[in-house]
Amino acid sequence: MLIVFEDRPSDSPLINRVWRSHSETGGLFNSVATAHWDMVISKISGRSSVILRGPETRASAVDCPADGEWVGIRFRLGTFMPKFPTADRIDHSNVILPYATSRSFWLEGSVWEHPTFENAEVFVGRLAEKGLIVVDPLLTDEDRHFERTLPSRRTEQRRFLRATGLAQTTADQIERARRATLMLKEGRPILDVVFETGYYDQAHLTRSLKRFVGLTPTQIIRDTHQMSLLYKTDQI
Repeated sequence: MLIVFEDRPSDSPLINRVWRSHSETGGLFNSVATAHWDMVISKISGRSSVILRGPETRASAVDCPADGEWVGIRFRLGTFMPKFPTADRIDHSNVILPYATSRSFWLEGSVWEHPTFENAEVFVGRLAEKGLIVVDPLLTDEDRHFERTLPSRRTEQRRFLRATGLAQTTADQIERARRATLMLKEGRPILDVVFETGYYDQAHLTRSLKRFVGLTPTQIIRDTHQMSLLYKTDQI
């Protein structure tokens, strides 16, 4: 296997998942579209960096170096950094925060220690206390589909775009493709996936998966391609 992933849920209202991975060899893998943004601590050839990685609106082939290690914090929708607009980091337009030491980085004039897989919640809590990460409470994962909590549909769309960098329709399309991918990987028949995820037909499903996952349904079922992390409870 090219990359080995591990992930866990989080009880933080700001964090979607916490994950870590390491590469066993070098090579290409399919980076699957996602509506979420991540903070990633990367260690390659002994050099560490902290990356603010934005949402991805389409699948892409990414070159993975050998012997790399990564720890990632995937944030909930509605959570964003005012100093680093999410819209500016779409599709690999990532921000690398200034290096301080092998275990720390600069952010807003202060040195911060790298978060770990175990202490991500404490780290994010400190960022929130400083106002470096904020959340729009009306756009959290749990609330965003309840339009009655917002003054208008237009307001909802504007705030969703500000927080996520994406239109709601794009985020929903990404979520549906990811959910369909998980169902196929679990062995569900293709036509059942089409029906349960609301695609018009198998051709519609195939076009969506090729755009957002980079694979056809048959390729996903065969499970011969390395993909970026997909969670069993993967939901926007």
